[in-house]
Amino acid sequence: MARKYVAFDIETAKDVPGTDFNWRPHRPLGIACAAVLPCDAREPMIWHGKNADGTPASHMSPEEARGLVTHLVTMVSGGYTVLTWNGLGFDFDILSEESSAFEQCKDLATNHVDMMFHVFCDRGFPVALDKAAQALGIQGKPAGMSGILAPRLWAQGRHQEVLDYVAQDVRMSLEVALTCQQKRRFQWLTRKGSISSMDLSRGWLAVKDALRLPEPDTSWMDSPIPRRQFTQWMLRP
Repeated sequence: MARKYVAFDIETAKDVPGTDFNWRPHRPLGIACAAVLPCDAREPMIWHGKNADGTPASHMSPEEARGLVTHLVTMVSGGYTVLTWNGLGFDFDILSEESSAFEQCKDLATNHVDMMFHVFCDRGFPVALDKAAQALGIQGKPAGMSGILAPRLWAQGRHQEVLDYVAQDVRMSLEVALTCQQKRRFQWLTRKGSISSMDLSRGWLAVKDALRLPEPDTSWMDSPIPRRQFTQWMLRP
């Protein structure tokens, strides 16, 4: 039976210096906003912190973050499978910290489909969502916008630009998931400009199943990324 996906994505609040987004030394990052899009809905549900007058806050409060966790748990209980791009190593890590709902986030992360992590476990390297969208002919991210830039724009009060960005991210994730599932292969645009592909005849794997894939040969890489980089947050005492 085909999964009922609910795509999920967050944008963080703290502006991380540099261009490589080395965010871990700068945590906690806070959550500026988030989007949740069920496969049978036309528009995503948008989440963000609110000031007393209802205007967007600098970041979501712990109570607001816990509300987001509760919503995702409710969706899963209703038969949906959470879908992300790098949600294991980023979104759920951040959400667990901001909400203090560690066990719930760990369970959500383990059982959800993180497309990027599936690709990483199969190939040994990550792929950008926008590169997959380009290869598949799917509308990508807004021009000139990125997750690195989002916190800066949010702090400047350019909230709608960031909200539009996070909404497009979940739309893109869902379309990539469904398109690749139908094609039974994943495709992405390589750095050389060619299109590469990966077999997806078994469909997208949940994180717990992707972790069972044999480690690919990464001997050709100078600095291969270990799988534990994505999962180490779940080992917190």
